[in-house]
Amino acid sequence: MSTPDEPRPVPQYGEYATPEQQRAAIRQPLPQAPHPAPEPERATTTAARPRRTADRVLTIALLAYGLLTVLTAIPQLLDFQGFVDAWIDVAGVDAEFTNFAQGRVWGHIGAVVFGLGWVVTALASVRALRRGRVAWWIPLVGAIVTFLIASICLSVPILGDPGIAAHFGR
Repeated sequence: MSTPDEPRPVPQYGEYATPEQQRAAIRQPLPQAPHPAPEPERATTTAARPRRTADRVLTIALLAYGLLTVLTAIPQLLDFQGFVDAWIDVAGVDAEFTNFAQGRVWGHIGAVVFGLGWVVTALASVRALRRGRVAWWIPLVGAIVTFLIASICLSVPILGDPGIAAHFGR
């Protein structure tokens, strides 16, 4: 370090020089304004586009199966008493469902969850297909998530029924 009485050391080449001074010293001209890069040519042949026919067919088949499942589940959930009676028979529960008011509300909520779940899944699948991404897994994940949420909604009135709760409390 230099003191105020000593002169400052002479800088080495390029040490304190601006880019313009450096170019002038090595006699390099200033760069011209950059030209916009040419747009990449878009592929116009079908051979240039990746084909995912199997993915598309499988995704559409899974969405169709899901739609059929949702369309058959919604009427059953809107008739919650019939739904619970069938569930009691299949589960082998020795009780009678009496929580009708709460069952009707949660049955409608479950029907809406099934419908909205399918719509969201279909939109996400179509979006992925249009972008050329693999989409077969989206209907599967959508079905699992929708089923879990709907199952929670439907279990509220069923497990809240005193007779059914007593059966499972034994």
